[in-house]
Amino acid sequence: MDYLKQFVIQFGGLKPGKHNFSFEVEDLFFEQFEYSEIKKGNVTVKIDFEREEKILILDFLIDGKVEMHCDRCYEPFLLPISGKERLIVKFGHDFHEENEEVQIIPEGETQINISSFIYEFIHLLIPFRRVHPDDENGNNLCDPEIIKRIDERESSSEPDPRWEALKKLKPKN
Repeated sequence: MDYLKQFVIQFGGLKPGKHNFSFEVEDLFFEQFEYSEIKKGNVTVKIDFEREEKILILDFLIDGKVEMHCDRCYEPFLLPISGKERLIVKFGHDFHEENEEVQIIPEGETQINISSFIYEFIHLLIPFRRVHPDDENGNNLCDPEIIKRIDERESSSEPDPRWEALKKLKPKN
């Protein structure tokens, strides 16, 4: 069985109006995408689906956690993600993307596979800088041994003037 078939919405038999769909995205979902940065996760995707005569409007509500590697200590951690996205599907002569929010599908289509949109929307929710969140007391949850090594390396070497400007960008813990 093709795992991603469960992410196909059959809209051909749906009456005009609003409909709701819900999908669970887990590890096997991310394995379907060869170059996925995410390998593990547990995400719920709810879709408010509105069907009109010549247009489909899909409002995605995404909430869950994905496993990422910390940019500071490289230990894995669960990163909470949450967000909303919208996809508008219009009918035309062939498949193409009008812009990042509007897709065109052929007039005769009766289904849409939303797996690639879910994949993209989840990745768009990942922040550029991925580090362990602080605990409830504001303490850093990075691997203490790695942080100790980083601090020792920084304090033991002669300062290189080329790095001084970059050190000003380093977050203070």
